[in-house]
Amino acid sequence: LWRFGYSARLLKTNHFKTAASNTSFPAAWVLLAQYSGRIPGLFAVEKKPRFVTMPESMEDKAHLELYSPPPGVRGMTRLDREAFRRTVVVPVLKVKKETVNALLKSLKQSVLQRPGLKRVVEDPEDEDGRLVILDPHKIPEFSLGESEQEVLKQLDVHPEVSRYNLELTYENFKSEEILRAVLPEGQDVTSGFSRVGHIAHLNLRDHQLPYRHLIGQVIMDKNPGITCVVNKTNIIDSTYRNFQMEVLAGENNLVTKVKENNIVYELDFSKVYWNPRLSTEHGRIVELLKPGDVLFDVFAGIGPFAIPAAKKKCHVFANDLNPESYTWLLHNCKLNKVDTKIKAFNMDGRDFLLGPVREELSKELPLLKEEQKTSFHIVMNLPALAIEFLDVFRHLLVGEPCSTAALPTVHCYGFSKHEDPAKDIQERAEASLGTSLSGRCSTYLVRNVAPNKEMLCISFQIPADVLYKRPCP
Repeated sequence: LWRFGYSARLLKTNHFKTAASNTSFPAAWVLLAQYSGRIPGLFAVEKKPRFVTMPESMEDKAHLELYSPPPGVRGMTRLDREAFRRTVVVPVLKVKKETVNALLKSLKQSVLQRPGLKRVVEDPEDEDGRLVILDPHKIPEFSLGESEQEVLKQLDVHPEVSRYNLELTYENFKSEEILRAVLPEGQDVTSGFSRVGHIAHLNLRDHQLPYRHLIGQVIMDKNPGITCVVNKTNIIDSTYRNFQMEVLAGENNLVTKVKENNIVYELDFSKVYWNPRLSTEHGRIVELLKPGDVLFDVFAGIGPFAIPAAKKKCHVFANDLNPESYTWLLHNCKLNKVDTKIKAFNMDGRDFLLGPVREELSKELPLLKEEQKTSFHIVMNLPALAIEFLDVFRHLLVGEPCSTAALPTVHCYGFSKHEDPAKDIQERAEASLGTSLSGRCSTYLVRNVAPNKEMLCISFQIPADVLYKRPCP
């Protein structure tokens, strides 16, 4: 590789880590295979002369400056928008204003496409003229290629490329570019967040905390509709599933409104649990239900499973231990006009299963006939603890088992850091139930929560020998 003047740059991706851990080939052979095109995606191979440093060209410098704030903002902790002002020299073409549209269409690959920047500005030397700004990265040495010159000739535009001082301000830079310029070099930049109505929710790392108020202000500036930015300050409370948070920027108003799967919810984000990343999973479970089915939602929160299920004309029993969640659940039931279709409870999950759930199943299951197609579903969405509640189903009912088709289906969520998370979740569920689920369950990967931490849902019908305690003869 060195003989041919090549160097390999490792791509730090999970895909590489997996591939690298499963191979016994020497690194040199992997590189050679990549160079020959046999192992795409593991490495990027770039050619460069040995022992030669190429000077940075004028257009590369202009392109770099076009996407980078001034270096003087490095280390800023209190946002000073004026400090982001800079002037960059860019190539322009002088044209008559009546020719502008035709030129933009013909040279669209060469014209500046930077969002937020005008591509056409007035010519200070010609009242009837305009300056069309070109992308400095695509116009080497401020001169046009033959194909571009031919286009200009057809449009009767002079092919000379001029230099123009383009002023950039804070408004012209993206949030990622601003934060990358401010935070110390080499450190992670946080520009992603969860949006909950008008609230942006961040999970900042320790090294980002000195810049937290600046980060919050930038996020609010660059995302219309965001009027409050918060940062989680500790882990989720496993009892009530809420967490302490600090308002970084904007108004201190954490009561908000969200819309998920065409249903509106209102909540106090500081007191109840809400995760916008679970909307697909809420929809997936509700899609399994049919009108007339019965849903027991053990850890219901503010109702993202319960309310759409009631909208689907299912019979719903919804429970949550958190008094605030219970209050907002009742509020959202009324808001969505399903308050008469949902029976709400404010109980511990175990007590809910041993009380209302057992009572309803004891009453309804013996009445089911073979031809009836009512299904019973039990949702247990408390990933940190739900699997530990499965032992409640051991001999929950007394009597002769109902038909196999009528046995309740459980959808239980859990976290796993195991190398085989599906196997891990199944084994833990089997330990709680005291029986094997082999061939009788399915696992679904909900989302990646953190590096090497997955959230999964295991679904199964409760085996009859687990659910029923038969009376002694």
